Amino acid sequence: MNTAPATARTLADPDTPFAVVDVHKTLRNIERLATRADRLGVTLRPHVKTAKSLDVAALMHGGARCPVTVSTLAEAEAFADGGYTDITYAVGIDPHKLPRVIALLRRGVRLRVLLDSPEQARSVADAAHRAGIAIPALIEIDCDGHRGGLTTDAPALIETGRLLHRAGGLDGVLTHAGESYAAHTPEEQRLAAKNERDTAVAAAGKLRAAGLPVAVVSVGSTPTAHAAEDLTGVTELRAGNYVFFDLVMAGLGVCRIDDLALSVVVTVIGHRPEHGWIVTDGGWMAMSRDRGTAGQPQDQGYGLVTDLNGTLLGDLVMTAASQEHGTLTTRDGTTPPDLPIGTRLRILPNHACATAAQHHGYHIIDSARSGAGPAPAIEACWPRVTGW
Repeated sequence: MNTAPATARTLADPDTPFAVVDVHKTLRNIERLATRADRLGVTLRPHVKTAKSLDVAALMHGGARCPVTVSTLAEAEAFADGGYTDITYAVGIDPHKLPRVIALLRRGVRLRVLLDSPEQARSVADAAHRAGIAIPALIEIDCDGHRGGLTTDAPALIETGRLLHRAGGLDGVLTHAGESYAAHTPEEQRLAAKNERDTAVAAAGKLRAAGLPVAVVSVGSTPTAHAAEDLTGVTELRAGNYVFFDLVMAGLGVCRIDDLALSVVVTVIGHRPEHGWIVTDGGWMAMSRDRGTAGQPQDQGYGLVTDLNGTLLGDLVMTAASQEHGTLTTRDGTTPPDLPIGTRLRILPNHACATAAQHHGYHIIDSARSGAGPAPAIEACWPRVTGW
């Protein structure tokens, strides 16, 4: 993160590019899903992989240490240091990482690992035996053919469950409707959420029918979390992107563009009028290479452009990026607005997780408190967890 100097008071002060989080919008997004989870009668286990920030996590549950999901052991270790003791590591376990898992368990952290094969289950069981400690584990279930996991009719499902149970570590099942990110209508998202629930509940039923205990039935993705109508048989709901949202989620109709809480401040450094270009100092190193909206009806390039107060600048889009340069053009190729060199802008990202990962931290603003001045005040600087 570009650390704001002592004189930095507004978004006009720090060196660009830098990441900005609007805490008002973040809180609004958090409250929206928390209310939904309460209505559905499930525990909300936020996935902290998007923000990777203890400060952002503190906005949930009134600062209480809620159950969380992580995507790296670095996140698990940082959140354990921050007092979190109920953590699910939702990436298939690599046996080489088990010593770090065991170290966290010995600290009193209930860290669940994820796996989808008897081979992994044997590795976990062997490590647990050697360490003299149970390693809680969830079996990943494939609900939509998107990535990892066992299908509900896979013979390895029961075998994996028995291996874990004998080692005292079978906690339950987990699934993720990855293909919901291509569900472009409310009905498609509702059906994805129903399939996600039905698949996880069916897998849990197969294990229970084999005499195996299943305490946890975990589902979730940001689209399905906001579309689910009935989570009977499910114990917990996971989502991560929702804290910030992004243009992909807006393109799916899961949120509005006004809900996007993350942006990147860049500065105009040049013009190429013969091409209709405005050039900024924010390239893909600031925004990431993610072009997730390219497959949607409205391609948003590398991001939409706003002024420092978050007002969209017509149809101006970041349409190209090299490492440290961003190119802004109008969507229809007409002459762009007159933005002199030195003008600061904010870019709304395609994929919040990927854009946030380009930065070491966030400059915090509050759009509910900002006045009508030329640039919002910086209220704090929050670090991110990095590494694996």
